[in-house]
Amino acid sequence: MKVDRSDRLTAYLFIAPQLAGTVLFVLVPLVLVVWYSLHEWNVLADTFDFVGGENYRQLAADPKLPGVLGATALFSIGLVILNLSLALLLAVLLNQRLRGTTFFRIVFFSPVVVSLVAWTIVWGFMLQQNGGINSLLGGAGPNWLREGGTAMVSVIVVQVVKNVGLNMVLFLAALQGVPHDLYEAARIDGARPTTIFARITLPLISPTILLTSIITVVGSLQVFAQIAVLTQGGPGTSTTVLVYYLYQQAFQFHAFGYGATLSVLLFLIVLALTVVQWQLRKKWVFHES
Repeated sequence: MKVDRSDRLTAYLFIAPQLAGTVLFVLVPLVLVVWYSLHEWNVLADTFDFVGGENYRQLAADPKLPGVLGATALFSIGLVILNLSLALLLAVLLNQRLRGTTFFRIVFFSPVVVSLVAWTIVWGFMLQQNGGINSLLGGAGPNWLREGGTAMVSVIVVQVVKNVGLNMVLFLAALQGVPHDLYEAARIDGARPTTIFARITLPLISPTILLTSIITVVGSLQVFAQIAVLTQGGPGTSTTVLVYYLYQQAFQFHAFGYGATLSVLLFLIVLALTVVQWQLRKKWVFHES
C-alpha cells in the first residue's frame, strides 16, 4: 500500500505542472471570457456594467455577422480541403525510395519553422500589383489582395504553403507504418494502384487523417495574423473572418463585452466541429467501432 501511494504521488507530481497550466491558461480565461460577455466593459470610461444577455441579443441582430460567418466558412473549407489533399499527395510522392526525396522533404517542411509574421509580410510584397508574382506573369496579373475575387484565394494559398509541410510529415510517418506485405499481397492478387490506395492505404492511415483534419479545422478558425497583415479584412469585408472581426470589435472599437461574446461563439463553433469529427470517426477510422 505504501508503494501504491508513493506511485500515485509521483504520478500526480508529474502531471501537476501540465494541470496547473491548463487551469491557469485555459479554464480560467474561458470562464472569464463568458463572464465578460455578460458585461459592457468600457476601458476609456473605466466602467464595467452588468448587461446580462444584451451582448448575445446584439450578436443575433448583428447585420455583419452572416457575412463574417460566410467568409469564415469559405476560408476554413478552402484551407482544409487544399491543405489535406496537397499534404497527402506530397507524402505519397515523397514516400518513394528515390534520390533527392530527403531534399524535397526539407524544402516542403521548411516554411513551417519560418516566422509567421515574416512569412506573411514577404508574401504581402509578392502579391502586390507590382510585386513578384505579377512580375513573373509579365505584369498581367490582378491586384491579388485588393480584389474580392482573388483576395480570399490568396490568403488561403499563403496559409496552405506555410503549414502544408506539417501535415505532410504526419502523413509520411503514417504511410511508412503501413505493412509492406499487404501491398505485396494485393499486387499478387492483381489489384490496381488506385485500388491499393483506396482499400489499403487510406483505411490504415485514417487515424492520422482524423488527427490532421481536427488540427487543420481548428487552426483554420483561429487564423488572424495572415488576415491582419495581408488584407485587414478587405476588400470590403470579403476576408473578414470571425477571429479578425472579434479583434476589430474588442481592440479597435473597444467593445470588449461584445468581443468576448464573439469569443464564446468561436469557442462553440470549434467545440461543435471537433465533436462532430470525433463522433464520425466510428464510421471511417480504422480500429474504431
